[in-house]
Amino acid sequence: MILYPFIEGKNGFEMELTDQHRRTLGMAFKRIHSIQVPSELKRLIPQETFSALWRENLKSLQEQAENKTFDDPTAAKLVEFMQSKRSEITRLIERTEQLASELQSKPLEFVLCHTDIHGGNILITEHNDFYIVDWDAPLLAPKERDLMFIGGGVDTLWKSKQEEALFYQGYGETKIDLTTLAYYRYERIIEDLVAYGKQLLLTDEGGADREPAYQTFKVNFEPGQTIEIAEKTDKSN
Repeated sequence: MILYPFIEGKNGFEMELTDQHRRTLGMAFKRIHSIQVPSELKRLIPQETFSALWRENLKSLQEQAENKTFDDPTAAKLVEFMQSKRSEITRLIERTEQLASELQSKPLEFVLCHTDIHGGNILITEHNDFYIVDWDAPLLAPKERDLMFIGGGVDTLWKSKQEEALFYQGYGETKIDLTTLAYYRYERIIEDLVAYGKQLLLTDEGGADREPAYQTFKVNFEPGQTIEIAEKTDKSN
């Protein structure tokens, strides 16, 4: 159980962030990534291992899409879509595995990361107080674990290079490892595909939410969306 103070405000999906909000977010994450975590606390925080868990999950879903039939119409649609994207999904898994193997053998600096800085976890009150919430999965990892969200297409907060630049005005000058950034963008896509795939293929729950889940799964493959952004990051490395 985690107890939080109640914060009355709007999240980053419910309001348009101002230029100053974007700079403030950058400054906040610079401070988070610069924290010297006390050793007694450090022992309690998980550390990045570049685990294959999500990749193995996606392989399992891909196998089910190839070998099982589903009566539920939304699940059947997802299976048909996954079959049509078989080569893209396989390539996504294989490239992420290659990058994970490369990163496991590199000396990387690990810092405190939030791990989920999408718009829903940024709250702004009517008095313009700024909060970052949902601290249930902190991780000691390369800073790119958080920075992959900035312009990664995971949400609609970063629609232009100018908006990304405002974040980095607050964050300050930093060297970004593009291999690590590409890995985390691929890995997040896989995690999201697994979450929605499991919802639709392993359960019949969700009611009216099942169709939006299918659409969210599908949108990752569209031009200009998360997979294309990750591939561009990878190619620019």
